[in-house]
Amino acid sequence: MKTLTSFLRPAVLLAALPAALTFTACSDDDDNTNTPKPDQGRVMVVHAAAATNVRVKAFIKNNEVGQLDYGQASPYVATNVDTTTVSVNVASTNIKAARTVVKVEKDQSYSVFAYSPTATIGSISLLTTADDLTAPAANQAKVRLVHLAVGAPTPVRLSVPSPIPGGAVTDLTPDVAFGAASGFVAVNAGSPTLTITSTATPRTQVLAVGDGSGSGTGAKAFEAGKIYTIVVRGIVGAGVPANQQAQAVIIQNN
Repeated sequence: MKTLTSFLRPAVLLAALPAALTFTACSDDDDNTNTPKPDQGRVMVVHAAAATNVRVKAFIKNNEVGQLDYGQASPYVATNVDTTTVSVNVASTNIKAARTVVKVEKDQSYSVFAYSPTATIGSISLLTTADDLTAPAANQAKVRLVHLAVGAPTPVRLSVPSPIPGGAVTDLTPDVAFGAASGFVAVNAGSPTLTITSTATPRTQVLAVGDGSGSGTGAKAFEAGKIYTIVVRGIVGAGVPANQQAQAVIIQNN
């Protein structure tokens, strides 16, 4: 004979089940709430060291983020807010070529440029810039100049030639010394003729920007809302291989 307790036991268990499920769900929510995502910034590495024309490995906090040939750039890589070590090694030997420390702040972006401070084979150093990637105004783009060309005049400016022969150029950036970068400046969207000019008197063209491929020909179409970096890189001198000669190239930052 079944007792009253036997009939009640399944009902009690069923009644307790929703409460148990509710408790489990709350516990899961609590676990997710208690694991906040760490604050992060972003770092991009650019190989512009003409005197070290070999593949390098780029590291952020000892984590390899890419292997770069001369002229290549990594994407922006998210990294936790911290004082961060960025380094490049020669890929074939894994010998550390250069190292720097970047103080990464929340939601900020940075570029680390590997460049050659001299024309000596193997010469390499690192330049860090803070990248202001806030959107430009409507119908505008933003552009900056980074001067890393060994033996080129210094300082230089990013300029727009005069439409009148012999007329004065219009400077977009202030002086940019070798091994340094300008801030970003606004330009109207379109295909302006841009040139790298010396600051000596009379003002002379150092390099034509052109389409940004390094050829110095054509014209780059700067898109509204986009942000660009013009890198003057290479080595000025006789006997320099074509791909290591001084040229102006364009990197898109967004």
